[in-house]
This record gives sequence, structure tokens and C-alpha cells, in this order.
Amino acid sequence: MDICLVGINHRTAPVAIREKAAVRSGKLDDALRLLGSRVPHGVILSTCNRTEVYTISDSDGDTEEASLDFLRNHLEAADTVLFEHTYVRYGQAAVEHLFRTASGLDSMVLGEYEVLGQVRQALEIAEKAGMVSLPLRHVFQSAIRTGRRVRDETGISKNAFSVSSVAVDLASKIVGRLEGCKMLVIGAGEAGRLVAKAARDRGVSRIVIASRTRERAAGLTEMLGGIPISLNDIEEELDTCNIIVTCADAPHCILDVPQLVAPMQRRPGTPLVIIDIAVPRNVAPAVTQIKNVFLYNIDDLSRISDKNCRQRRSEVKEAEDVVAAELAKFTSWWQDFKVRPLIRAMMSKAEEIRRSHLDRTVKKLPPLSDEELYSLEMMTRGIIARLLKDPIHVLKANGHDNHEYAEMLKELFQLNIESNR
Repeated sequence: MDICLVGINHRTAPVAIREKAAVRSGKLDDALRLLGSRVPHGVILSTCNRTEVYTISDSDGDTEEASLDFLRNHLEAADTVLFEHTYVRYGQAAVEHLFRTASGLDSMVLGEYEVLGQVRQALEIAEKAGMVSLPLRHVFQSAIRTGRRVRDETGISKNAFSVSSVAVDLASKIVGRLEGCKMLVIGAGEAGRLVAKAARDRGVSRIVIASRTRERAAGLTEMLGGIPISLNDIEEELDTCNIIVTCADAPHCILDVPQLVAPMQRRPGTPLVIIDIAVPRNVAPAVTQIKNVFLYNIDDLSRISDKNCRQRRSEVKEAEDVVAAELAKFTSWWQDFKVRPLIRAMMSKAEEIRRSHLDRTVKKLPPLSDEELYSLEMMTRGIIARLLKDPIHVLKANGHDNHEYAEMLKELFQLNIESNR
């Protein structure tokens, strides 16, 4: 296969590296245009735990180097850092990785739901940017179907945690009972919704949701309760909140040392727990220098998610069986797809020869009835079909991964091939 994956994730890099490679949702169109200047077709999957570039080329271009160059620009780091933290997959290995990712098998929180929606969204945005070819579309649609099947047919996502709910669990382990706590949630997107819902379900008595505008935050509080505020007003909440969970899609830090020093002086002896699950991070690491401020980032959630993984390990085998079945189905489609232009060219040339010779023959014969003409038509078509049956069967079995085999047939039959789109 000529599908290539270049990526960086929570298994290969800490959040300090991942946040540099992350592509914010508002910048994804620009990122796809940049990628499109290097390769004709590609999809960028960027979540809190991974940035992956899936590419496919109609030619023999170096899609790996193009994807690495794209990540290099985002990381703004030396090649040694890039190669230390990135991974490359080709062909079936790349497809299997995407299937496992969509199924929640490659997530920090095993079986989590959010990643399936993120895979779907990555495809939709790339489609709108004109970056998706037929095979790339089929890869992602097959991955989405695989993810749905895994969740429908196995228990891997039953009562599953999300990164957001694990963040609330971490808060409860640190501060104890949440019923008397006030929580400030910074970010009103999907992650913020899940944080607020998990906090409400676990009994947090007061929830404040902050977003770029109060109206955006209000849209969430209308569904889940709580108090909506603008990001400009968060400093007023720092005196009284016990827990802050940040998950905003922002290009810079929202909380830094100067914002926290004065509030912490006004609340001596009262700790403040901050859990930053955003990538890029919303909170400057230096805030830990302030007394009674305890900061955790998304990588710290792995301790809790490891327990979740152990509890769900028995479901992994069933999920992997679904992935294997879908991968076999995709591989069969891909094998046919790869040789489809060659088969189409063979059949077209055979039909052209059949039609030409049949027309010349009919002109030399006495006038024939419609029934006789139909019989000649079907007989010649049958001869062509029978002659090509075995070559096509062998081509499907061997031509997809044997370039020399396909080239030999092109030469023997003198075929002009049009590529798949």
C-alpha cells in the first residue's frame, strides 16, 4: 500500500513535546493547506494525546518526508527531537493503527468515546479542504465503522471513562469529597462539557464555566447547570474555587504566575488544585512555585487510566477481533482497488478489439436477424470474458503487491492505464 502515517502520541512523547505538534481546531484549515503544498492528499488527526498525519499519493512521491517536514515546522525542533518522538507506519500497519485508534484501543483511557468523533471530524475537515482521495476516504470511513462496531459489539466502552472524567476523578483523589467544593472549568467545548457533567455527577456543589464569551459558557450551563462567565472574569473566581480544570482551545497560557499570586495570598492555607488537560497546555508550569498550588497535566492522568485499562483488559481481545475482521475486509477492497485500473484497461482494450472485429465481420455477412445479431454479440462477449477470467483472477491475487507483475501485463497487452481517483 502507498498509505503513510507519521505521528506523535502519548506513548512516544511527553505533553511538552506533544503540545508543540498539536494543531488547534481553528488552525486545521491552514495546516491542511500547508500539508497540501507537499502532498496531494492527506488527513490530520490532532487530539490531546496525538498528532498524526495520514497521506496517500497518486505518484511515488516521498509522503513520509513531506509529513515529517510538516511536523518539523510545528515542533520547531531539531531533527534529533523529531525522530526521537515520532513513529512512521506504512500500508496495512498504518491502516491497522487508525482502526485501533478509532476503536479506543490506542487511547490513554482505554475505550474512551471522544476519539471516534475526532476521527470523523478530521475526515470531514479534510474533505472540505479538498484533501481526501477515494482510498483515503475509504480508510477513514472503514476506521469509523470499526470504532462503532467495537463499541456496539464489545464491552470495552461500557461505563468507560473519558479524559475529562478521569480529570475529575484525579481531583477527588487529591481533595477528597467533592460535595463542598467549587470547581472552575475553563473551556466550553466538548471536553468542558464532559468535565462539567462528570463534576455534577460526582456531586460538586458549585460549578463555574468560563469561555471566551459569557454567551458561549451560558450555552453549556443551560444544559448542565452552573454559572457562566467570560474568560476576562476568571480572576474574580480564583479567591474561592478549590479546583480548576482547564480544557480550552487556546494558543497561549490562560493561567500564569502573576494571575495566581495575589489570590493565593488572600486564601492562606487553602490549597488550589489545577488539572490542565488541554494540549497545548492552558497553565504555565511555573505556577507550582506558588505555595499551595498543585498542578497536574494530562500525562498525570495515566496513573488513573492505567487502572481503567486493567479493568477493561478482558474486553481487548474481542475488540481486536473486530479490528482484525475489518482490516481483512479493507485489505480485500484495497487489493481490488490497486489493480482496478489495470483490469479496466485490459477489459476496455479487449472490448474495443471485439467490437471492431464483430462490426467488420457483420458487414461481410448477409443481412442477419436481430436474434442472430444478439447471438453473435453474446458469443463474442463470452469468449472475451472467458479469456480474461483467469488473468484477472491471478492479477487480483498477485498484482496488488507485485509491481513487476503488473508492469509485465501492461507491457504484454500494451495498456494505457488511468489512475484511480
